[in-house]
Amino acid sequence: MKDSKKQIISWSLYDWANSAFATTVMAAFFPIFFSQYWSAGADSTTSTFFLGLANSIESLIVAVCAPVIGAIADRGSYRKKLLIFFAFLGAVMTISLFWIAMGKWPIAMMLYVVANVGFAGANILYDSLLPSVASEKKVDFVSSLGYSLGYIGGGLLFLINVLMYLMPTVFGLADGVQAVKVSFLMVGIWWIVFMLPLVFFVKEPEGERISLATAVKDGFGSVKRTLKSLKHLKHTALFLVAYWCYIDGVDTIIKMATDYGTALGFPSESLIVALLITQFVAFPAALLYNIFGHKVGIKKALLVAITAYALIACVGFFMTNVSQFYILAVCIGLFQGGIQALSRSYYSRLIPEGQSSQFYGFFNMLGRFAAIVGPLLLGVMTLITGQQRYGILSLIILFAAGGLILRKVDEDKAKSDLEVFSRIEG
Repeated sequence: MKDSKKQIISWSLYDWANSAFATTVMAAFFPIFFSQYWSAGADSTTSTFFLGLANSIESLIVAVCAPVIGAIADRGSYRKKLLIFFAFLGAVMTISLFWIAMGKWPIAMMLYVVANVGFAGANILYDSLLPSVASEKKVDFVSSLGYSLGYIGGGLLFLINVLMYLMPTVFGLADGVQAVKVSFLMVGIWWIVFMLPLVFFVKEPEGERISLATAVKDGFGSVKRTLKSLKHLKHTALFLVAYWCYIDGVDTIIKMATDYGTALGFPSESLIVALLITQFVAFPAALLYNIFGHKVGIKKALLVAITAYALIACVGFFMTNVSQFYILAVCIGLFQGGIQALSRSYYSRLIPEGQSSQFYGFFNMLGRFAAIVGPLLLGVMTLITGQQRYGILSLIILFAAGGLILRKVDEDKAKSDLEVFSRIEG
């Protein structure tokens, strides 16, 4: 039943569960630990390149698999089962980072890549459950609620992890190194525990029950059919291309911000404070941006956020001190949740009913293909120029392209396309 409070809260709590990985691991401790501990002895440009490479490899794997995962889930009603599998995979790989010793960067990178695959794979299925949990009337609010809970949940655990890192002896830990490793352990456990409400209370959408083998076979065929479907869904396709461009810049900033700050010589403590600022600003901002979106229109709100990110990238190029880094952290927090939540909910209006996993698979695939380019571009530009600033500046091109293409998307025409498509399919 759509709009059930129990289902909405249970669904939203998965954002609370997995955001601990996005914050503590992906955005904070892994980049810092990778450059200062696992890559000990290497210079900053080299560690930046390998971190960008790790993010690109993970993104490539998910991009290739995403539409197939979505199609399999739609065809065989395996959304929740696959979500549990990928989430558990990500959590276990995160926990495994606890045992990796100094200098063992290849093993750390491998575990990080697989954990990211689990994180991203589960998100495909999580996003695809949104249309079955919320009606079109509430979909923007529910999507924003998920991101908002994610920011506060991830932020709370991150705050505890930061205190452990800064005051290890208070928590019975030997030093900051042990604190970071224990943080990885805590993230994996947190992820599994807060996934349980979704497992128990969110219903699997009704669909044809077929065997997994048949679902896999049909899933590959569904990918081809989806590509053909997009020929009839012009505005859906336009949105996907726009999303591909602008989310590249967003994801790159999220994943590489701490590494960028490290390269500029900012102390680890300042980078961590900046991440905390972003998390706790993003908590109310995600919900408030939903209200803003409904007042000005969802597409206009997305365009405002894209413009803001382009300005953030430009300011980042000229940044020279920690105070400026904190200001940028506030600005990112104001728009990060909004652009992610409204993109997810806006897309739900542009896809056929009964094919949400399949189309969200493409949604995530394009986001991941974009994420191949961003981190790798930043890493290559850093190696070529010897300065991370030029990698940040290049993201402006992606935001500009995304904004220009998004302007051409017409939601009313998209709905007409869907009606025609439904008659063709019927």
